[in-house]
Amino acid sequence: MTGLASVPAPVVLAAPAGTGKTTLARRLVSEGPNFAFSVSATTRAPRDGEIDGIDYHFLDEARFEALIQGDALVEWAQVHGRHWYGTLRRELLDRAERGHHVVLDIDVQGARQIRERVPQAVLIFVMPPSVDELVRRLKGRGTEEPGEVARRLESARDELSEAEDFEYVVVNDDVDACLGRIRGILQAEGLRVARAAALDEQVESMRSEIAALLQDEYGRTVG
Repeated sequence: MTGLASVPAPVVLAAPAGTGKTTLARRLVSEGPNFAFSVSATTRAPRDGEIDGIDYHFLDEARFEALIQGDALVEWAQVHGRHWYGTLRRELLDRAERGHHVVLDIDVQGARQIRERVPQAVLIFVMPPSVDELVRRLKGRGTEEPGEVARRLESARDELSEAEDFEYVVVNDDVDACLGRIRGILQAEGLRVARAAALDEQVESMRSEIAALLQDEYGRTVG
């Protein structure tokens, strides 16, 4: 035996805009065979080329509301006061059955919902290395007006206050180094007793084997 198999857990990356969590999430999925994105549900109409069930699960508002009431969504939010987006519980279950950790790149509000509804999820807060670097990244997009940068900084100030509610915090000072920290967290999480697959069966099998060995080799009976 080289190691115990563990049950895959959803991985939540949350952070203020400009911190680089989307880049981290994409790298995790593209570079690791055991990581995958879930297909989100949305009430917006499909865009050209988008396929239902592959890009998104496209739903009307009545169906989306029914999913909320039926506890079929683990997190949801309305974007810009218009369309709804959410993560289906069955997406997490389906991916876990295939041995995949679902990577969720969501905001702090969504992470709060995941914490309440999916207690086995691993919640990681991604910090910028400094305020100066955060501003540089926001301005570096080249598409943000000063008012939009200010709005995102106001949101970042609020979101940073919730970092202490997460299980883990990493600083994205360098993407490769930060990815290494995240992988280290997930490797350690896989060693938790609560995540071990069929641990009780393996323990009892070894106990029975030892009992037989004691009886056959040493003449000792174990009660």
